[in-house]
Amino acid sequence: MKPQGRPEVIDQLVDGVDRYNPHNAGLLEDYLYHQIREKEYDCLANLAILKLCVLIANQLSTPDTELTIRTAISFNPDLYNPDVVINILIKALTAAPACDFNLCVALLGERQNIPLPDGEPDPLPLALQVLTQLSTQLLACRFPAFWAHYRSDACANIRENYTVEVVGFEDSVREVAIRAVTAAFKTITRKRLGSYLDLDDSDLDTYVESLGWGLDVSTSIITIPPNPDNQPVATVVRESIQLLTPCIPGFYFSTLLYGTYD
Repeated sequence: MKPQGRPEVIDQLVDGVDRYNPHNAGLLEDYLYHQIREKEYDCLANLAILKLCVLIANQLSTPDTELTIRTAISFNPDLYNPDVVINILIKALTAAPACDFNLCVALLGERQNIPLPDGEPDPLPLALQVLTQLSTQLLACRFPAFWAHYRSDACANIRENYTVEVVGFEDSVREVAIRAVTAAFKTITRKRLGSYLDLDDSDLDTYVESLGWGLDVSTSIITIPPNPDNQPVATVVRESIQLLTPCIPGFYFSTLLYGTYD
């Protein structure tokens, strides 16, 4: 789906063959960081970056001669940037329950640790493991487990070096939880919703108020407004099945029932 805020020049790149032009990688990456700063998301534009990154990464990881590696690096040394790939995965993570994250992972395919031009190890494989687990928890609506894992030491590198730069990352995850709650609940306890959103006390009350949901302070029950998903209506489906009767001669039909005549 085309986002409303996509610039015309990016729109032309995404829809045309120029998205495979390595010289446009910088323009697409600038647009990615615009998404990070402005809390926007453009899946197709990010996939175009990923395809270019994977192209150069595959060249770097092929077991060819050292000349091939030097040629790939000298062709465009900044084309493969693991930080760019990780940021794309983080943005795709918040698009759940859409399959954007799995699409990005499938595009990456099976990868090896790729030595970067400066000799440092590639941080993507480890980050990919962490983000894949977070994505699995989000898709399974295991929101308390997601927050526990996200706050753990295992995700310290992701938090301190990546999501801290993504404006509204945690709020985007909360929006994923809210979409699930809106579709599945008519009422929910304050404690349970707080565990889904990683919020408590006044922060939770303020968030619930911003959604326009009702909160009964005496019972700590939050009421979700009616919507087509949480107000199922029974439907009656009538099927009209016509049975076609074969035209069988009477003599042959009698023969089948009573046997042959002597």
